Amino acid sequence: MDITACGVTLAALMLTVLLLLFSWKARLRHSRLPPGPPALPFLGNTLQIDKRAPDQSLIKMSKKYGSVFTVWLGPRPAVVLCGFETVKEALVTRADNFGARGTVPSISKITNGYGIASSNGRRSLQLRSFAITALRNFGKERPTLEDFIQQEAKCLVDVFRRTKELPFDPTFQLTCATANIMCAVVFGNRFEYTDSKLLTLLDMITENMRVISSPWGQLYDLLPSILDYFPGPHNRLFENAAKIKGFLREMIQSHKEARTAGGPQDFTASFLSKMEEEKGDPRSEFNDENLLLSTFNLFLAGTDTTSSTMRWGILLFLKFPEVQEKIQSEIDQVIGSERIPTVADQKKMPYTNAAICEVQRYSNIIPLNLPHTVMRDTEFRGFVIPKGMIVIPVLASVLYDSSCWESPETFSPDRFLDEKGRLKEIEAFMPFSAGNRMCIGEKVAQMQLFLFLTALLQSFTLRSPMDPHAIDISPLSSGFSTLHRPYQLYCVPRKSA
Repeated sequence: MDITACGVTLAALMLTVLLLLFSWKARLRHSRLPPGPPALPFLGNTLQIDKRAPDQSLIKMSKKYGSVFTVWLGPRPAVVLCGFETVKEALVTRADNFGARGTVPSISKITNGYGIASSNGRRSLQLRSFAITALRNFGKERPTLEDFIQQEAKCLVDVFRRTKELPFDPTFQLTCATANIMCAVVFGNRFEYTDSKLLTLLDMITENMRVISSPWGQLYDLLPSILDYFPGPHNRLFENAAKIKGFLREMIQSHKEARTAGGPQDFTASFLSKMEEEKGDPRSEFNDENLLLSTFNLFLAGTDTTSSTMRWGILLFLKFPEVQEKIQSEIDQVIGSERIPTVADQKKMPYTNAAICEVQRYSNIIPLNLPHTVMRDTEFRGFVIPKGMIVIPVLASVLYDSSCWESPETFSPDRFLDEKGRLKEIEAFMPFSAGNRMCIGEKVAQMQLFLFLTALLQSFTLRSPMDPHAIDISPLSSGFSTLHRPYQLYCVPRKSA
């Protein structure tokens, strides 16, 4: 063996020893954690987690290790919570302990701890409280949030009508509609569906959601310190994020220049007013960076999750035409064909609401939830979770918990109706998560889902080019987001519409 070969062998041996030592020290530090599957040095449980369905891998592990267990995401340990009772206890009953946001390496690299979704402590309290108030107040002004959604619903119906009963993929049209609502909320305006800026922006958002939910995106979040130095699709996340930030900076600057006293108070205008109000306070979190990242959070989260839920809804209505027919019957009875649906109609349409709730449950849009962390050493169900530990409350395990849902793998709107046909509340229904870090855009999303879907089914009967029995409604992947398989539909105008 020559000197070079000896050197390589020695270096490999030393690296192996260092990795084993690092792994041993890490496990020693966290020896009081809940038990979990055996993990490899440095790689952790990476090879045991399906990158296309990590939620299913974790749920499968919970069958063996219990509802509270530890996995190693590369060299980092994380505590996993599965099942309704366990997740509820952590996020709701013990919210003071589990209420901090955990880090996702890809998201942290983009936000650097700024904005609503990724911040903690005083910053989080200030920004979340402000955003909740701003979104609530936005719905009270003229034009109201309902006005914006109704106007966009008319545009969406017109766009669907122009397909002239030819098959098409609705992804683009639905994403444009939800993006325009978030534009209205954040900036007070909308774009035409042919606007080049909007098209470029939506392409980047769509690509990012696809990448972050792909095996490459999952691998980056497991081994960020390594993949930062390698080329690959994961780098598109950060390239696109930089361009999206550039677009938002332009919109914010235009907002600053066009503001007038007493003008409409969309989210950005309200934030800028708050910045002026607190500009003398060195502890204020109302600054340019938090404005940029807060609009980034609202725009991306509000656009993709609602659009994805609507796409899932249409796919499920194609698969189960009898559900679509029942919704249309209720539309005909309550709304008719002469006016557009309103929020006030919602209370009179229990089956439609039940169908939308079941779409949200079944589609399981954010299966792993966003990670949490404990703010202090916390004893939980017989284990000690140390301060700062990443906690993953698996939402898929709640929305599909067989102890709460009969035949959870089945799509059944009737599960949300009582014996008298009235909509009933089910505690395990938490598509927006729960506790003090639940999604602040729940109201905006629910309003869009009802008004958009009822407007479409008021005007059209949606049909698939293939037989409903042949439609595959299993997820394409379920990483960060649950993606449906590509599909097409055609719109048959209703005679009464």
